[in-house]
Amino acid sequence: MNLDAVMAYEFPPVEHTYTEKDTMLYGLGLSLGRDPQDPEQLKFVYEKGLQALPSMCNVLAHPGFWLREPRLAIDWVRALHGEQRFVVHKPLPPRATVIGDMRVIGVEDKGPNKGALLFYEKVISAKSTGERLCTVQTTGFLRGDGGCGNAGVTLPGLEATPQAQPEATLDWPTGRQSALIYRLSGDLNPLHVEPSVAAQAGFQGPILQGLCTMGVACFGLIKLFCRGEPHRLRGMGVRFRDAVYPGEIIRLECWRTDRTIWFRARVAERDSVVLDHGVAEMSC
Repeated sequence: MNLDAVMAYEFPPVEHTYTEKDTMLYGLGLSLGRDPQDPEQLKFVYEKGLQALPSMCNVLAHPGFWLREPRLAIDWVRALHGEQRFVVHKPLPPRATVIGDMRVIGVEDKGPNKGALLFYEKVISAKSTGERLCTVQTTGFLRGDGGCGNAGVTLPGLEATPQAQPEATLDWPTGRQSALIYRLSGDLNPLHVEPSVAAQAGFQGPILQGLCTMGVACFGLIKLFCRGEPHRLRGMGVRFRDAVYPGEIIRLECWRTDRTIWFRARVAERDSVVLDHGVAEMSC
């Protein structure tokens, strides 16, 4: 990694106009609509009464796969999501034009052969009013860039998930084509499409996008704790632990304390935790 180039990297503001079709496509990428008679799924994939999931902020006004920029000298093939969190300032409408302003916050070097953490933030605002809608923060795990040095500031790590028996669970089957559909919402990393790229990264095949798994968890939290009303979820954060292969079942496990939900997700078939240190805040 070229640390100076990464810290000085300037993102131009990204204007993003999305429509009801984009909102529905995002829901379909999460395998919503697999039961077309379930009204809690239809509200995210059907134009009648359409609503946007809060986690859609992760894919709005994205600057593209910027880690591949040659002058940054990042080993992007081995780059993975570490943690992701967002705060909702105002519920996303099902269609809008938004502006995304992104910046690198800092880099934490874990040492040679141990990788590095890259922290960056995106603020999404409504173009028409300038009103802030969401703030999204990402921790990237750059497995091939240890020894690069430290710079900027770091984000605090998310708290550990409770070890007690979960109070609520939800099983969610993903589709074999889920990664292909989800990428149409903006995540074009070939790791999720090309078997050869996935093999270079050490996987058995293309993996589901981590943000897709986070979106499934977002829907599950709204279904279990928000009476199906997405505006009640005010923010969430997760640590990505393991990959999901398209077609596997994601099992969401949750604990509630007042307005805070702690959660993790595992792949039921392999009993492997894929999301951990999960936390979500509800409005009531």
